[in-house]
Amino acid sequence: MANDLPKIMNYINGELVPPNSKKYIDNIEPATGNTYSLIPDSDVIDVKNAIKSAEKAFKKWSNVSIEKRAEYLETISLKLLEKLEYLSKIESKDNGKPLKLAKSVDIPRAGKNFNFFASAIKHFHSESHEMVDQNNLNFTLKQPLGVVGAISPWNLPLYLFTWKIAPALAAGNTVVAKPSEITPMSAFELAKICIEVGLPKGVLNIVHGRGNIVGENIVNNDAVKAITFTGGTITGKRIAEIAAPKFKKLSLELGGKNPNIIFDDCDFDKMIQTTIKSSFANQGQICLCGSRIYVHENIYEKFKSKFIEETSKLNIGDPNLEDNDLGAIVSKEHLEKISSYINLAKNEGGTILFGGNKPKIEGRCKNGYFMSPTIIEGLGIDCRTNQEEIFGPVVTLQKFSTEEEALELANGTNYGLSATLWTQDISRVHRMVKEIQAGVIWVNAWMVRDLRTPFGGMKDSGVGREGGFEVLEFFTEKKNVSISY
Repeated sequence: MANDLPKIMNYINGELVPPNSKKYIDNIEPATGNTYSLIPDSDVIDVKNAIKSAEKAFKKWSNVSIEKRAEYLETISLKLLEKLEYLSKIESKDNGKPLKLAKSVDIPRAGKNFNFFASAIKHFHSESHEMVDQNNLNFTLKQPLGVVGAISPWNLPLYLFTWKIAPALAAGNTVVAKPSEITPMSAFELAKICIEVGLPKGVLNIVHGRGNIVGENIVNNDAVKAITFTGGTITGKRIAEIAAPKFKKLSLELGGKNPNIIFDDCDFDKMIQTTIKSSFANQGQICLCGSRIYVHENIYEKFKSKFIEETSKLNIGDPNLEDNDLGAIVSKEHLEKISSYINLAKNEGGTILFGGNKPKIEGRCKNGYFMSPTIIEGLGIDCRTNQEEIFGPVVTLQKFSTEEEALELANGTNYGLSATLWTQDISRVHRMVKEIQAGVIWVNAWMVRDLRTPFGGMKDSGVGREGGFEVLEFFTEKKNVSISY
């Protein structure tokens, strides 16, 4: 019975509390299709309580020394890494991703996020400008904003949740955060860790629930001075509509339809293995996955044959099994969306070279939400399959002849999050990276992340940058002080 299932709780004013409504949402394990816990169906009262708690905590927290704030973050980082095995199992069960991926990427990165910003805030500095001829000194104060809202997605739940929370806290803000209602478990565990390490009450508040209720009320509340959001472009537009008239600071990391551009002088073996990862890692549910693959005509047939061969070697099934490369799609609804795009691709004239079906999985995962990695050929840049974000293990292939044609294809959507370029020609690299419309460009690699670098997209892929000092700038307000002497 539902009442016997474990209940997740909100984290407000330093305590784990049930939702005001006393209502809950089913939390389903994607690999089995079974409900295994209950999520708070929070309402505006829960959001208001969390914001009041954050407002009350702000004055003290913003005056805590940088060293002490960093100490809290470092301790949280250590606790996350101490619980690596446990948290990885939770993340895998909640999201459907392979356990080995959660252990090697998601949870280690969540720990690194807190550790990195614990260090970065100690090196965050201000500027001064002396006007000797006027006996005047200008200096810049960088002060925390106050209460900020953080709304994160379901694909990398704790990884991206902490990517927002850590810098906001480091800069001296208090936070009201909403994890995805599809993958809430690791955020609940983070709340427990914050209580364990003695993070002051109200500094971080986590409210679970539906986006159109919890998320919208966080964005709409006048006490919230900034919003950092990662998710779909449609939701990002809605947030901007609410926040812009209120002059809130916005950081929106939105969708992608990323090109993978492969020239005939590439390191072929390295390119193939990396392209398999950039196409299908986390079941293609990473905003940085390369879903449009453009290959020079000289190696197109060779690439197509080898890419299909290597894709066919990928194992799909129970995320707990070490041998499986792909786990489950995050939800039944998302699986249906992916399937609808595969059908659309066929209707648009595309040819399914591999996959396109729901694989039959035996055992405990027989009712889970699985999709085979899918390769499609024969679609032009203007079709919906190549224009709209699918966010699943689906890629399209197309050949090109010239550098100019490759650029036209790469830039031929409204998105501009990331791109991958494969070539050994350094002159071509310099020419193309200037012209590719993307906020993140990898050359002869994919998903190499230096946390010091700015991260974000252009066009419909978002506004603002996260990472390094860029995000600390976002979470602070600059004041120029001019002193005559």
